[in-house]
Amino acid sequence: QVQLVESGGGLVQAGGSLRLSCAASGRTFSTYTMAWFRQAPGKEREFVARIAWSGAGTYYADSVKGRFTISRDNAKNTVYLQMNSLKPEDTAVYYCAARSTAWYLGRAADGYNYWGQGTQVTVSS
Repeated sequence: QVQLVESGGGLVQAGGSLRLSCAASGRTFSTYTMAWFRQAPGKEREFVARIAWSGAGTYYADSVKGRFTISRDNAKNTVYLQMNSLKPEDTAVYYCAARSTAWYLGRAADGYNYWGQGTQVTVSS
């Protein structure tokens, strides 16, 4: 079992930055593919970014490419999402997700085994 706890959300003005963190429990974190998803009110949960076990294999949704960066520190069992040039349309609850596969290429939410509780990101115009 893996438990995921997100932090770092908050209120920021458009054009600002935030860094989300996701701390994972368990000794097998380094073998998991990690991802970030988000869900805005009235919308389905959508893929944001993914990173494979080694830190390679990053992939981003078109809507965040060039503005967001996903990274991980396996020594700290933590994955990060650096969000720059934030826009009001980035407002959502952001979720950390994990799949117990070292190199997973999927972007569908149902492909991930474990989820955090989410952290709210609000971008004001």
